[in-house]
Amino acid sequence: MYDEAGEALVGSGGPRVVVPGHEQRTVAWRQVHRGGTVDDRTLREVSVSIPPIVAELDPQLPNDLLAECDLAVRAIARLDETGGPHLRPLATLLLRAESVASSKIEHEDASIEDFARALHGVKANSSATSMVAASGAMDRLLHGPIDAAGITAAHHLLMADDPTERGYAGRWREMQNWIGGSDHSPRNALYVPPPPDLVEPLMGDLVRFARRTDLPVIAQAAIAHAQFESIHPFTDGNGRIGRALAAAVIRERGVAQHVVIPIASALVARREYYFATLDEYRAGDAGPIVHAFARSALVASQEAALTAGRLVAMPEQWHDLAGTPRTGSATAVVLASLPTAPIFTADDLETRLGLSTAATYRAIERLAGAEVIRPLTTRTRNQIWGTGDLLDELHDLGVRIGARAGELSAPPGAAAAGRSTVLQAAALRASTAIPLLPETPPSQGIDRSPGSPR
Repeated sequence: MYDEAGEALVGSGGPRVVVPGHEQRTVAWRQVHRGGTVDDRTLREVSVSIPPIVAELDPQLPNDLLAECDLAVRAIARLDETGGPHLRPLATLLLRAESVASSKIEHEDASIEDFARALHGVKANSSATSMVAASGAMDRLLHGPIDAAGITAAHHLLMADDPTERGYAGRWREMQNWIGGSDHSPRNALYVPPPPDLVEPLMGDLVRFARRTDLPVIAQAAIAHAQFESIHPFTDGNGRIGRALAAAVIRERGVAQHVVIPIASALVARREYYFATLDEYRAGDAGPIVHAFARSALVASQEAALTAGRLVAMPEQWHDLAGTPRTGSATAVVLASLPTAPIFTADDLETRLGLSTAATYRAIERLAGAEVIRPLTTRTRNQIWGTGDLLDELHDLGVRIGARAGELSAPPGAAAAGRSTVLQAAALRASTAIPLLPETPPSQGIDRSPGSPR
């Protein structure tokens, strides 16, 4: 298969990982609500895909793919060891980067400024609001055991404010859904998941697989994600929850205990390739999806290391731009808070930092004049402010990872081929400069984005 640019969607001759293919089963179908053409209304049966049982799956990875997975794990672990006061801002930025990119895969697109405004409660941009919800959902999955309760709770956070889906938020679907094709029936659908009565047992089986400790971590995360997308247990939001599940597997296995690796930033740049790896999984080959996740994790970790180095340098740069405010002054206090709270209002600063109204506004005026912070709305009252360098770095991280997305389909062993010598050197300098911690071991259930594992 090839994408619009003529590149192979899944590289032929790549590493194969044999898994049981999906069973095809014909089931009865009838519309609940009349709509569509006569073909939609008279459709009486549909072929559904039944994913295999995976709890005891023993995927055999070829040596070159195992080596690539190990390379990715080591890159993730090194990034996760970033210590000192820089860890929290890095973890927060990477969580937001992954949530933004995961939403973009589902065609939920918004600027970084829109996303920042939505983080502070402005709901003018529905895509930005959806990105914030995705961030909350991922955070929920990362901070609890992987189980049915955690997955449904994360889905509730994702969809609770969606005007058309809130009634299904946090619930396994009770209807047949499908991807692509007609809006009114599974006619000509690209993929039809299993019937709703199989969702709960299949998810129980998947949870058991996701909590195992005897599998290569990246392969486990990739297969868990692919299996989740194949089950498609919710009426909407499956792609975002499924990618959050992959991050949760990496967290639960102890590889990344503090940061989220923005794997979706690479996948969004090669959306059709990513979808093709899911098709290959359903056909009985997990190699492409494991390869894509390993390569994405490696690229994302390398670029995030560069971001980490930049975050270390930012506070000193802001201090100089602001004219070296004296220690203990309101401006110095606000500056010290920016790495962990880069989006704020004047009221936030007064409440959180205990500053007077006058001192708060003097500090804001000084930092805005120095271009350390910038306004995010056009209003004159209750202005939302953002820390420019951090917002720009969040955007640039996604751009850099996306620029290397061509590496996803390169054969194992060519992981850094697409990276410039300058960027490789910069990332190496950044990663070696970071202090390290001591080592320790819907309408009848249709997905509305054709072709998307939404």
